Amino acid sequence: MNDEKSKQEIKILKIETNISSQYIQPFRVFYTQNNKEKNWDFVKIYDNVACLLYHTQKEAFLLVKQFRPPVYLNNNRDGFTYEMCAGILDKNKSLKQTMKEEILEECGYDVAIENIEKITSCVGFSGSRQTLYFASIDESMKKQEGGGVEEEEIELFFLPKNEVKKFMYDENKTKTPSVLFAIFWFFENKLDLLKK
Repeated sequence: MNDEKSKQEIKILKIETNISSQYIQPFRVFYTQNNKEKNWDFVKIYDNVACLLYHTQKEAFLLVKQFRPPVYLNNNRDGFTYEMCAGILDKNKSLKQTMKEEILEECGYDVAIENIEKITSCVGFSGSRQTLYFASIDESMKKQEGGGVEEEEIELFFLPKNEVKKFMYDENKTKTPSVLFAIFWFFENKLDLLKK
């Protein structure tokens, strides 16, 4: 795999509680279930989209690798995760348009909306919905470097198709469940791309 160990130095400066954020909002809900009073703490977050990209010329999946402070703070290795290109639904745009823009911003490829195929959607523990997509890419679609916008620091990670199984079971590479699901979906539904 073309995974180079990140040479970034991470240093936590401080942790604040009781913050106000445009991205998340903590709640405690009180409710009854079977006539018993209960409560549950949760964080409301935006719905989001994510896309599994398969580069037909490189015969590799294109994932993004980025630092996630909560992963780091929970003593989970170096804090870097391997994910699909993704974005939150915080603008008044369609899911596919948001996905198209995220692919360009994060990965540098301009994929036509009609070539972004929906896989499915699922709901996380916070109640937010993630809609999963798939698209195949090649170098003719490469329009910019990628890496994200503003303060994002996204590293592109090409996972060769013949190293997928090793990657999926490598617990030293922190990955989201949706990546694993999407890769399984690919091998169930897109084998024709592997024969080209």
